[in-house]
Amino acid sequence: MQALTTRAKVAVDKKMTLKERLYLPAIMNGMMITLRHFFKKKVTIQYPEEKREFAPVYRGLHVLKRDENGAERCTACGLCAVACPAEAITMTAAERKKGEEKLYREEKYASVYEINMLRCIFCGLCEEACPKEAIFLTDRTVDSEYKRGIFIYGKDKLVEPMDKDKRIDVSKRQTTEVAEFKQHPEYAHNKLNTK
Repeated sequence: MQALTTRAKVAVDKKMTLKERLYLPAIMNGMMITLRHFFKKKVTIQYPEEKREFAPVYRGLHVLKRDENGAERCTACGLCAVACPAEAITMTAAERKKGEEKLYREEKYASVYEINMLRCIFCGLCEEACPKEAIFLTDRTVDSEYKRGIFIYGKDKLVEPMDKDKRIDVSKRQTTEVAEFKQHPEYAHNKLNTK
């Protein structure tokens, strides 16, 4: 059988010198390295009190956005679930009933929307696939827990609050083309369907 490369490593049976057999110089060398690092500036941060600055492109916890009138943007089209390489998103679609026009933007909405945070790889493909700009990855971190079942986030954790003061700003995640597109109310994407 022929090797895949032409590189070869020759093994040498070299005898150890007295200095190498004593191990004291190696131990002293290791102690010197430890002492040098002992007086350097520490890179560890004290997490809950001190928080590290994230990059503007950081992708963290998901949020299901509402429109300016407070209605959920998600229409349960399923494109985010199809685009997810980890298959972390599941949803169930339902029809909007009379009187729910202010709750849901379109006639179809997601009655169940779940993301398994243990499977999610935070790639951002779900927000790229969404035609209604309903899902975004924020700059927030996922809370740590002790049980696996808690990491399946439903609409109770994902949908942003109704209060305009508590809305989550995702303007950093939007491209300039999308921001310009949203300024035109004549496009069907930006109209509120209240039929």
